[in-house]
Amino acid sequence: MNNLITNKKGAFEVSFAWVFAIVIGAFILFLAIFAAVKLIGLGEEESSAKTSKEIGILLNPLETGFESARSASFNMPVDTRIYGSCDLDGNFGKQLISVSQKSFNKWTETDLEVQFLNKYIFNTEFVEGRKFYVFSKPFEFPFKVGDLIYLSSSKDEYCLLDAPDEIGREIENLNQPNLVLGNCSENAIRVCFSGGVECNVEVDYVSKAVRKSSGIMYFENDALMYAAIFSDKEIYECQLQRLMKRISELATIYENKIIITSREGCDSNLAQDLAALKIMVKNVESSGNLGKKLNAIVEGIIEDNKYSSECKLW
Repeated sequence: MNNLITNKKGAFEVSFAWVFAIVIGAFILFLAIFAAVKLIGLGEEESSAKTSKEIGILLNPLETGFESARSASFNMPVDTRIYGSCDLDGNFGKQLISVSQKSFNKWTETDLEVQFLNKYIFNTEFVEGRKFYVFSKPFEFPFKVGDLIYLSSSKDEYCLLDAPDEIGREIENLNQPNLVLGNCSENAIRVCFSGGVECNVEVDYVSKAVRKSSGIMYFENDALMYAAIFSDKEIYECQLQRLMKRISELATIYENKIIITSREGCDSNLAQDLAALKIMVKNVESSGNLGKKLNAIVEGIIEDNKYSSECKLW
């Protein structure tokens, strides 16, 4: 009887030791897995931030002094989503870029955004793929304000229908594979310039408006027209306000230049127009505020500067 009790006690002690070892082992394994997941997550965030910065750097060659539009492309090693958004804080606002990439058949999540003060990227909420196309066009209003960059995926075909001759020639010269004139594929994004059926985007040159599912966006020149085609309304309106901020700052610089050049006997009559321009662009809270009065001031400044002979400001 005593032996039986002793054996049972030993059996119990052995069982408890095994249970204790299993619990401790499971806990250590959990910590190891948790640490590994954390490290992978941190690595993915670091990779996303690095990729976002590299994308911004890749766009630098498109920011040139050339008057014509320029196109380029870049490839990513895995399926990638590029998020472009903007922030209005500061004198110039900020361009924000973040990236999510597919890893183990899941999209990585990150709150890290890379900021740029001098970039203006127009895109939908996110652009997805492995190959991406960008083209840029200078925005002058009335002077060179910046280069607007239009981002799209090779998976998205933009088919322009009945585009004006000038736009058609520009698209042909870009030679960008996902921009086509007519002969739309079944899944193409149809951009109609003269009305039509099954249009995803409608461009109206009479009212200077682009209509699409995200809303109506107004423009004053072709640089903004392209911007409205390639972006959602929220991004378009935000970037437009950033551009207005930049116009105001540049106008101040040209006002100071007038003071300096006047000391050298080079008088300019643009000071009042530049002051009026600064007031008007500060009142542009949405693209709906763009209009004839603002455009008239811009055109007037362009003409006056053009015929200022040796006293040109730009």
